[in-house]
Amino acid sequence: MGDKTSSYSTRSGKWLKQGTPDERYLVFSPHPLPPSPAIHFDHKLQDLQERANRALGRLDGISSFLPDPDLFIYSYVRKEAVLSSQIEGTQSSLSDLLLFEMEETPGALKTDVKEVSNYVGAMQHGLQRLNKGFPLSLRLIKEIHEELLSKVRGGDKEPGEFRRTQNWIGGTRPGNALYVPPPPQEVMPAMGALEKFFHGEPEKFPTLAKAGLVHAQFESIHPFLDGNGRLGRLLITFILCAEKALSEPLLYLSLYFKEHRKVYYEKLQLIRTEGDWEGWLDFFFSGVEAVATEAEQTAQKLFLMFEEHRIKIQKIGKAASTALRVQEFLKKHAIISLPVATKELELSFPAVNKAMVNLEKLGLVKEFTGKQRHRLFSYEPYLKVLTQGTERVE
Repeated sequence: MGDKTSSYSTRSGKWLKQGTPDERYLVFSPHPLPPSPAIHFDHKLQDLQERANRALGRLDGISSFLPDPDLFIYSYVRKEAVLSSQIEGTQSSLSDLLLFEMEETPGALKTDVKEVSNYVGAMQHGLQRLNKGFPLSLRLIKEIHEELLSKVRGGDKEPGEFRRTQNWIGGTRPGNALYVPPPPQEVMPAMGALEKFFHGEPEKFPTLAKAGLVHAQFESIHPFLDGNGRLGRLLITFILCAEKALSEPLLYLSLYFKEHRKVYYEKLQLIRTEGDWEGWLDFFFSGVEAVATEAEQTAQKLFLMFEEHRIKIQKIGKAASTALRVQEFLKKHAIISLPVATKELELSFPAVNKAMVNLEKLGLVKEFTGKQRHRLFSYEPYLKVLTQGTERVE
């Protein structure tokens, strides 16, 4: 094995030779944050950071004018869960997750959808703990990881425990891997240093830049045997919420990382080989600005769409009041069955059935099973907006 390390920067960490005489490989052991020399915020990077912060502020502001911010959060958390899990290879769509939550999932997809559902549970667990004043800490990270891998693929890989063996990314073994994280004995010291950085030691850092640095560092440490990518993406949202940069969990970068997957991995690797933290933050701030702006526009689009649909429904006359109640229910559950709607709305089955017929005539809902019994209806225009970018990969 040639000595590649001589050409690598030592700014962000050190490269160590590991393995046996038959097969040697390089592992990367990251230095604690913040980077040294310090991040060079030139005019371009400073401008990108300011634009990202402004976009984040606008996104945070929409939760005050949305009539039902919980509805938007409900939808966005699920969209993020689907996207983040797709990056890891699951084949679930947003519709699959909504069906799973209704206990209507196709059997073949149940394992994949359970992973996505766990992501929703992990995010909610983390946010609830933070909202009650529990600090972002290694203990909380382990709790979230345990939630993420409960009873799914990877559930045999020590959920909630930092790894005690070597892992790698790409390839079939460390010797032919694309990247090999630090050896197991270095995981705890590296994560301990990262925990200090969460809490402003050895120095405080602007929240958005901190979130970007923490995500990259976590991915380099790769402290668990499975679930590192999903947990690393969750950490971005947790930091923004813990430090009150967002009052609600409205920013998710999985779609951006999915769409720019090649660049994402290249930027992470350049931190390790070239010490290029500035290039990573350039990419990260650009993503935050793009995603925050899109989320803000989506929230406004949904608000106007719901209002437009309400006006349409009001024009149908006496039947409008029941149809409006069903529409309100559909906002919270974009896929429903008639028995569920009947029970939840405390209306008669004929009344809900008639409302659904009226909503179908208006082009607002669609029956998609084609069956006479156990029919399922989707709030089609709403689902179309939510599912952009989350279609199942065949």
